[in-house]
Amino acid sequence: MVSMESSKSEPQNLPVSSKKSPTAMTKKGVYVAISYMACAVLLVIFNKAALSSYEFPYANVITLFQMLSSSLILYALKRWKVISFTVKDSHTVVTRTTNLVPFKTVLNCTPVALSYLLYMLVSMESIRGISVPMYTTLRRTTVVFTMMAEYFLEGKKYSSYVVACVGIIMFGAFVAGARDLSFDYYSYTIVFVSNITTAVYLACISSIGESTGLNSFGLMWCNGIICTPILLLWTAYRGDLQATRNFPYLYTAGFQAVIFLSCALAFLLNYSVFLNTTINSALTQTVCGNLKDLFTVGFGWLVFRGLPFDLLNIVGQCLSFLGSCLYAYCKLKGI
Repeated sequence: MVSMESSKSEPQNLPVSSKKSPTAMTKKGVYVAISYMACAVLLVIFNKAALSSYEFPYANVITLFQMLSSSLILYALKRWKVISFTVKDSHTVVTRTTNLVPFKTVLNCTPVALSYLLYMLVSMESIRGISVPMYTTLRRTTVVFTMMAEYFLEGKKYSSYVVACVGIIMFGAFVAGARDLSFDYYSYTIVFVSNITTAVYLACISSIGESTGLNSFGLMWCNGIICTPILLLWTAYRGDLQATRNFPYLYTAGFQAVIFLSCALAFLLNYSVFLNTTINSALTQTVCGNLKDLFTVGFGWLVFRGLPFDLLNIVGQCLSFLGSCLYAYCKLKGI
């Protein structure tokens, strides 16, 4: 197992796995949890800024930039032996090599990568025409689609308590959107399609990810090297890359800063999710996700003013948030 504090003769390594008995959250664990929530909130904000505030019409190009930058970062960290791509190498520092993922393993990851690409593209498009508070509320209904995917693919069933919690989440989302003055059928439909693609991606990770022998970094790498060429050809065929060169704000410092931070945060978010789950616990990750949603809603109202104040909307979002917390409680108790 990789020690979090390497000896002087060993390079400092990013933690890639950790198994431990349940203990109180350490100061480092608190910092990791806060880092995850900060990355998640800021990523939504910067993506929204690029697509709405700067009216950048090419969401696929942003996704391409994020995937390309993530692959370059992973490659550099791997060559410097800071991280590993396999579970086996994650437990040893001495034999950690710079070898990349074998081609056969990459092919086995194709379903995961393609579902990831679809998930990224639809998720990016889903935030364009909807306010950040409503986006966050509707995205919380992803749990329903995940449950359905697990039921049909794995035959997994949940208790009536968990189903009731999910029902509260769904009911809150519908109440929140009942009098949304910015309601748009297309935008709402895209968000729900995004929820479905998220569920499919998570189901693929669950059914295929472990069999590949790759850790989270390895799966991220395979996603990047499979999806980046596909997305590059697609954006070039559609003319999005050429059109991006003619975008009026392309060379402005503000827009470039937004894109740079979006790419950096996309990588940091993926890493912090893994780190938060290993250093703390999966439950901590779930609870942090709920708290993150609350902060995202607040920032969305303050920064973008995308949703007029409405009591019914507030009640609906509170119900949805309550359902998420009850769901986390059921997971804690194993109900």
